[in-house]
Amino acid sequence: MVAMFLGAVEGTVVTTAMPTIVRELHGFQLISWVFSVYLLTSAVSTPVYGKLADLYGRKNTLSVGIIIFIVGSTLCGLSGNMVHLILFRALQGLGAGAIFTVTYTIVGDIFSLAERAKVQGWLGTVWGIASLAGPFLGGFLIDYLSWHWVFFINLPFGILSVLLLKRNLVERFARKKHQMDYAGILVLSLAIMALLIGVLRVGNSQEQNPWFTYTSFISAAVLVGALYLIERKAEEPVIPLEILTRDNTAVNVISFLVAAVLMGADVYLPIYIQNVLGFKATLSGLAMAPMSLSWLLASVFLAKAIPRLGERVVTIFSTFILLGSCFLLLALGMKSSLFLVVICVFVMGIGFGGSFTTLTIVIQESVGYHQRGAATAFNSLVRTLGQTIGVSILGTLLNLKIVQYFNHIGIKGVNPDSLYAKANLAAGLDLDKVKESLNFSLHHVFLAIIGLSILSWFFSFALRSGLKKRLPNADE
Repeated sequence: MVAMFLGAVEGTVVTTAMPTIVRELHGFQLISWVFSVYLLTSAVSTPVYGKLADLYGRKNTLSVGIIIFIVGSTLCGLSGNMVHLILFRALQGLGAGAIFTVTYTIVGDIFSLAERAKVQGWLGTVWGIASLAGPFLGGFLIDYLSWHWVFFINLPFGILSVLLLKRNLVERFARKKHQMDYAGILVLSLAIMALLIGVLRVGNSQEQNPWFTYTSFISAAVLVGALYLIERKAEEPVIPLEILTRDNTAVNVISFLVAAVLMGADVYLPIYIQNVLGFKATLSGLAMAPMSLSWLLASVFLAKAIPRLGERVVTIFSTFILLGSCFLLLALGMKSSLFLVVICVFVMGIGFGGSFTTLTIVIQESVGYHQRGAATAFNSLVRTLGQTIGVSILGTLLNLKIVQYFNHIGIKGVNPDSLYAKANLAAGLDLDKVKESLNFSLHHVFLAIIGLSILSWFFSFALRSGLKKRLPNADE
């Protein structure tokens, strides 16, 4: 729980601080890269950590990941420009790949199926506390110190989590010689990198060689085919093909879509609050905090409903609530009340809490102990890909619509990367026009988020309610 708090705090603090960071470093057009490179390296390392946890134990694997994470966090805090920040976020992501994958795997090991629904509520509490404290702390550090400190906050929690893990987690598993699937790890990593590099380059206003983008996607497809052939023959595959069942595939598709919606809300709602409405980072963080409260409540109550209603009904309900909350975003405008934002994020948290809690329980129960790490890691990989691809596409859409807005009003050559540059402001690009361009662009981002939510709700109908028959009644 302490390790999970480490990752949760990092997410809430950084998303709160990011509008200030990119404004000070003149990197508005690179905002998606700051998140995408972190998620890319996290995605590449996630299945590797899952397999290592199955082969060599959860404790050592998670400890190594946490140490890499806090080293990356320290270097991020020392960054002096956007290039340094992006590079060190990549290192931080390599460590983050272990945190959520292995922590969820440990929970699946320790608790029975009947207990796991309750434990999801405890984990929701961790997210709730982190999301309440993180944005406020991040906003406070931004307003009164500097953005560098939002990364240093990870150090004490990281060190504490490693110490507690080493002291208290007792593992009992048979140690034997293992044959690592090095070919599978290499091909999977290259496939993920090729896919995400292609996504990051799509719609890049400075793209000079579109054939490189096409080659990236073609390479990713070829590598996925090669990975399938390798995993069929591997003794201990990094992604066992038997975990790719019908139900697991439906769960992973929904997880991908909901994760993209989550990342869109986490990244672009703070931009709306700070850069359109004009509130400080502290208030922006507090306005986002109700999402964590409703997430916690939904994870507790909806998880308890699984034994009676089944995972299919709970997921359909949760994704429908998420869809409704996304439609509420269209009501946000230039002079909207902050209270309206709070209502939107509170309702959104109900959808996220119910969806992710249910999907996690289904994935963990779908396999046995020796494949739980791999199955959990693959689901985490899918979520990370959803976040990475989602934030990249939404970032591209934001930049294109900013340029379109200024072209429409007769101002040519505006670079979204330098909206707040002094030269632009001195040349007549007043702050009101900047706010209007962001409001116009963010509404198109919100429309894209609605589309993702519709798809997640649609795929929820493909789930079956196998746990309804296997879980004991919640009242027993």
